Amino acid sequence: MKFITATNFTGKKAWDAQDITNVEGASVRLHWTDEPYIWHTNDGREVFVVLAGKVDMFFRDNAGAEHKQAMQAGDICFAENGDEHVAHPIGPAHILVIEKAGSI
Repeated sequence: MKFITATNFTGKKAWDAQDITNVEGASVRLHWTDEPYIWHTNDGREVFVVLAGKVDMFFRDNAGAEHKQAMQAGDICFAENGDEHVAHPIGPAHILVIEKAGSI
């Protein structure tokens, strides 16, 4: 058994990650960040869980309109293949991401 206290992990730079495991081709990673990620389009499904801190998740709908969903600790976002989005933390945040191994 392995136990991890998410808030004990702090990266040296934004979006540093601690690999937790790989489950049937899906990576499970703990991220620390205090800066936005980059706009990207998923090439598979993604589960994004805010463990500590706050994150504004920006996403575009099929018509290209931009939306924002405020997330806090305990909130979960599920993104489908092809969903375009970017996460903007509000201060430091700890995030669990489960996605196809090698995804951006």
